[in-house]
Amino acid sequence: MWTHRHLLGVESLSAADIDAVLDRAETWHALCRRTEKKSTVLKGRTIINVFFEASTRTRTSFEAAGKRLGADVVNVSSSGSSVTKGETLLDTAKNLEAMRADALVVRHASSGAIDFLASRIRASIINAGDGAHEHPTQALLDAFTIRRSKGRLEGLVVAICGDIAHSRVARSNAILLGRKGAMVRLTAPRTMLPAHAETLGPTVRVMPRFEDAVRDADVVMMLRIQNERLAGAMMSTTREYSRTYGLGPVALAKAKPDAIVMHPGPINRGVELDPHVADGNKSVILDQVEAGVAVRMAVLDLLLTGGNHTPSDALSSRP
Repeated sequence: MWTHRHLLGVESLSAADIDAVLDRAETWHALCRRTEKKSTVLKGRTIINVFFEASTRTRTSFEAAGKRLGADVVNVSSSGSSVTKGETLLDTAKNLEAMRADALVVRHASSGAIDFLASRIRASIINAGDGAHEHPTQALLDAFTIRRSKGRLEGLVVAICGDIAHSRVARSNAILLGRKGAMVRLTAPRTMLPAHAETLGPTVRVMPRFEDAVRDADVVMMLRIQNERLAGAMMSTTREYSRTYGLGPVALAKAKPDAIVMHPGPINRGVELDPHVADGNKSVILDQVEAGVAVRMAVLDLLLTGGNHTPSDALSSRP
């Protein structure tokens, strides 16, 4: 039974909560593959996407998710908001809530900004990424993609490589996958590893050598080098990074033969990921993008209805 009013991070979700999202996403995934991709589950509800950071995949998939569930969806970007005139984040959110929004989907550059809003706003708040803190729907869609590919999460070895210290994706994935019984290996240059990374979960291990982390892995998840956060201080050159921590065919051969390759996007081709791997038959990167809409539909559905309906009703109409 779903009891959450907000989705602020993976840390607040139990293993049963995670399963509830992934299971419900299966129905919406099937709907998204039909010609008629519409449901009326959220008819009459209003969802406002408030993005203070640039985004393509996350904002677009939240917009598609809300519309496919029948909600009215409004998009607000930082450049088009009163924040540029000096309005505070809280005042912006309160004004949007005064328009009777049922949910605010918020992305912000400051860690903790979403939690701050949730304690002061009546509408449901969904964290679409806050600083280096969390990105819960990305971790949920990654788990959904892995489960569809591998049939399970429990017992898998997942290597996450890249700028771990600044990555909200790495943090959320390490917590979620560990909670579902996967073994998580974090690997990066020492300057990109956070202190005490093992505290993210009992199944999390730090492996500084890239080859050791990838060896016999079921899943290899590469992270984008975040030039906008690094300020050029944590690696010598992108060429050197690519040589030692980039995933090419030779490095991928050390993983299990049926390993899958993931990336949250956008990809720096030729830096963290060789184009032949990104576009190869082991890549599920576009599957992740597709899964994003279904998982975000599931999140919106559960938060705004409590799951008090049968989602299979959405598939009863002719495709």
